[in-house]
Amino acid sequence: GRPAFVLHDGPPYANGHIHIGHALNKILKDFVVRSKAMEGHRTPYVPGWDCHGLPIEHQVEKELGKQRGAIAKDEIRRRCRSYAAKFVEIQREEFKRLGVMGDWERPYLTMSYDYEATIIREFGKLVAAGSVYKGKKPVHWCPTCETALAEAEVEYGEHTSPSIFVKFKIIIFGGKKHLTYKPDLHILIWTTTPWTLPANQAVAVHPDEPYILVKVKWNGRDETWILAEKMLRSCMERFGIETYQVVEGPYRGDELNGMFICYELPIVSPPQTKFIVTAPFVTMDQGTGCVHIAPGHGQEDYELSLRYPRFGLKVIAPVDKKGRFTDEVGVQDWVGKTVFEANPLITNLLREKGLLIYEERLTHAYPHCWRCKRPILFRATEQWFIAMAANRLQERAIAGIHEVQWIPPWGKERILGMMEHRPDWCISRQRAWGVPIPVFLCASCREPLLDSRLVDQVADRIEQGGADIWFDRSVADLLPAGTACPRCGGTQFEKEQDILDVWFDSGVSHAAVLERREELRWPADLYLEGSDQHRGWFQSALLTAVATRGRAPYASVLTHGFVVDGQGKKMSKSAGNVVAPQEVIARHGAEILRLWVAAENYREDVRISEAILTQLVEAYRRIRNTCRYLLGNLADFDRERHRVGREDLWEIDRWALLHLQRLIQRVRRAYADYEFHLAFHAIHQFCIVELSAFYLDVLKDRLYTFGKDSPARRAAQQTLSAILDALVRLMAPILAFTAEEVWRALPPGVRPREAGGSIHLACFPEVEEAWLDPELEQRWERLLLLRGEIAKALERARMAKRIGASQEAEVRVYAGPDARGFLEEYLRDLPMICIVSTAVLAPFDEATEGAFRSEVVEGLAVEVAPAPGAQCARCWNRSRSVGTDVQHPTLCDRCLPIVQGVAS
Repeated sequence: GRPAFVLHDGPPYANGHIHIGHALNKILKDFVVRSKAMEGHRTPYVPGWDCHGLPIEHQVEKELGKQRGAIAKDEIRRRCRSYAAKFVEIQREEFKRLGVMGDWERPYLTMSYDYEATIIREFGKLVAAGSVYKGKKPVHWCPTCETALAEAEVEYGEHTSPSIFVKFKIIIFGGKKHLTYKPDLHILIWTTTPWTLPANQAVAVHPDEPYILVKVKWNGRDETWILAEKMLRSCMERFGIETYQVVEGPYRGDELNGMFICYELPIVSPPQTKFIVTAPFVTMDQGTGCVHIAPGHGQEDYELSLRYPRFGLKVIAPVDKKGRFTDEVGVQDWVGKTVFEANPLITNLLREKGLLIYEERLTHAYPHCWRCKRPILFRATEQWFIAMAANRLQERAIAGIHEVQWIPPWGKERILGMMEHRPDWCISRQRAWGVPIPVFLCASCREPLLDSRLVDQVADRIEQGGADIWFDRSVADLLPAGTACPRCGGTQFEKEQDILDVWFDSGVSHAAVLERREELRWPADLYLEGSDQHRGWFQSALLTAVATRGRAPYASVLTHGFVVDGQGKKMSKSAGNVVAPQEVIARHGAEILRLWVAAENYREDVRISEAILTQLVEAYRRIRNTCRYLLGNLADFDRERHRVGREDLWEIDRWALLHLQRLIQRVRRAYADYEFHLAFHAIHQFCIVELSAFYLDVLKDRLYTFGKDSPARRAAQQTLSAILDALVRLMAPILAFTAEEVWRALPPGVRPREAGGSIHLACFPEVEEAWLDPELEQRWERLLLLRGEIAKALERARMAKRIGASQEAEVRVYAGPDARGFLEEYLRDLPMICIVSTAVLAPFDEATEGAFRSEVVEGLAVEVAPAPGAQCARCWNRSRSVGTDVQHPTLCDRCLPIVQGVAS
C-alpha cells in the first residue's frame, strides 16, 4: 500500500563469475532499494540478465575449440542457452552473497520466451512507424568476430599505424579565371589507413580555410603541391624540404570545389578520375589539411558522399567479413590479404610510382572490439538500421534527455553530445546466438517484406516456442499462404539470417519488464549503471522508448565510475592487479565489500586495494564495537517500565540526543541524494567522535557505579536506547548483515514492535525537533572546547608521570571572568565531563607558573595534581571519604550506600 519506487536493473551478461565492477554496481543498487524502503516506499527490485550475444557465443566457441566450424547453428544456439542458464545460477548466488535484496526467484532473462517475443513486437512497432530500413553503409566491423558492432561495443586502445603522405596528380585545374593549370601539379593527402586508398572517391578540403600552391623540387623535378596554408611549415619540416616557394593563393577551400579540380588516383589500373570536395570536418591539427575520402570506410565520408550526388561518389568496400581484400580491390596480388597485411604492399606500390612523399609510424588511439580486444574496421556492408531522422527520432530523443534528472549532472551533457552526433542505429549482427530479425526476403528481387503484422505473427509463435523456431521452421510454416512480393509479385521467400543487436534486446527491457510485471511501473524512477552506459543501455532504452512511447523510460539516471587499483590504474589480468569480490569475501566477509562501496565517492573512479580494505575493517570494528557496547548496557532496560521524564535526563544526555538528530538529518539527506559515502562517514564519525571518544566514555561512571534503578542510570540507558534504535536503522542499507544481527540481539524491552523480525522492515528514524536546542548546542560547543584544553593539560601531566589514569587527577582551572562564569555553571559536572576525581575553579590571576596555559582560549590555564584521598575500589575515583567506613574501608561515600542497598 505504500508508494512505489522502481529501480530498473540493467542486465549483466551471464558469461562468467561476477567481477568487482559487478559488486560495485549491484551493491549501489541495493543501497538505493533498501534506503528507499526505509523511507517508506514499496521497492520491488527485479534483477535481470542479458543472455544473448557475442560474449556468450565467444565463450561457447572457446569451449568447442577446433570443432566450432563444424557445429550447426542450432547446436551453437542450444549450447549458448545452456551456458547462459548455468551462469545465471552462479551469478544469482554470488549477488545474493553480497546481501543484494531482490526477487531472485523471478528474475527477467532476455532469453525467456516471453521476453524474446517482446523484443520482436517492439521491433514490429518500429517497422510500423517506418523507422527500419536495410542499406549499405559503413559500420564498425570486427574481422575477428565477423560481425558488425554497436558504438557501445567499441573501445579505444593504443595501436601503431603507418602514417603516410601521398600526392595525387591534378589533371584538370580550371573553371575560375584566376585559377590556372600548372604542369606537374599535385594535391597532398595524409592517412593512417593506406588500405582504404583503393576505395578512395574524393579529397576533401575545409571550405573556409586558406589553401596554397607551393613550388618544390622533389626527386630532382620541379613540382607544385596543393595543401593548407596552416600546414605548410610542419609539412616542409617533416619532409626535409628547406627551399620552397608559394606560387599561388591563398584560395579558400570552397574555391577548390570539385567542379574545377579533378585528380588522378593511379593506385589501381586504369587510373580513376576523382574530385575535390569541401567538408567542415577537415581539421588543421595534423596532416596536410586535405583529407582522403572513402565513403565505404568512414561515417563522415559516407555522409559526405550523400551531399555530392553529382560527383557519383561510390560506397565501395573491397573487404570481406574476415577483413581480407576481395577481387574488387583491383590488384590481384592484394586479394586474400588482410587489410593490415596489405598496408605495406600499398605503401610500396605508392613508393614505386613516386607518389609516396613521407612515411612514419604513428601510435594513436584506435578502435578495438570490446570482446576480442583486436583492431576493427569501418566497412560498408548491407545492414539493418533504425533511422534517426525517421519521425524525428533523434530530435525527440534529445528533447527527452532534457526531461530526465541526470546524476551527476555532467551525465546529461555526455549523453547529449553522443545523441546529437549519433548515426543511424545499426541493429543487425552476423552471429548465431540472439533474437532473429523477423523479415522475409523475396527470393527473386531481394525486396524485404517489412510488414508489422507479419512481425507480430512471428512474435506470437516465438512466445510459445522461443526464438529457435525462426531458424528451425520453414518459410512456409512461418509465412501466411498466398503472400506475394509487393515489388515483383514473387511468391518464394527466404528468412533473414542476421540477429538483432543485443543492445536492442536489453534496450526494450522497459517494455518486457516494467510494463509486464504488475509490481513494477513504467517509466522507472531510476536507472543506475556505470558511466559507459551513456553510449550503451541508457541510449538504447531511450531510443526504443521515445520511438514507441514518446518519452524516456526513466525519470532519473545515476552513473558510477569504474573500479581501479590503489594507485588509480585500470585493472587487468596482465597487470596482476585484479581484485575479485569472491576473494574479498573469503578474507573479510561481504560486509566489508559493502562498506567499501559506501565509503568511496562512486561518482568518480573507485579505488580498491588491500590497504584500503584493511582501513575499512578497522572502521567496521569501531561501528560494530559501538553497537556491542550499546547492547551490553541495555540488557536490563525496558523502555516502557524504566522510562524517565525529559526533566530527569542530564544535560549531557540531551546533548547526545541533539547530536543524534543532527546525524539523522545528515544521513537521511545523504540517502535521499544518493550520497552514500556521506552517510557512511557521518555514521562512522558519530560512533568514534561523539560516542566512543566522549559520550560513552563519560557515561561509564553512571552506567557502572550508580544504582541499578537510579534515575541517573535509567536516563543514561534511555538515551542509549534511542541512540541504538536510530543508529541501527541508519546503517541498515549499508551494513545490512550487521544491522540485522544487532536488531535480533536487541533486548525484548528495547526492540520496537512495528518492524517485526527484521530491521529491513523498519523505517528510518524521524527527526525529533524537540531535541534540537540551539542554545544547548552552543553551550556544549564551548564546554567541549574547554574540555579539550583540560585534556591537553592532563596529557602533559601523564607524560610527566605526575598522574597515571585521569581519574587520579585533580584539575585546578584558572579562568578569566568570562570563562569562569560559564564554568561555574558546570563545576559539579566538570569531573564527570573530564573524567577526573575533582575539579576546582580559581581566578586566572592566581595561575601558577607551572600551569598549562591555553593558546586556544584566552584567559585559561590548567594545573593538574594528584587528587587528595585514596582511590575507591568501585568507582576508581580518589576521595577523602575512602576508609571512613569500617565495614567497607575501600569505598567512597558515593559508592557506600549503593553497595549497602544491594547487600540488604
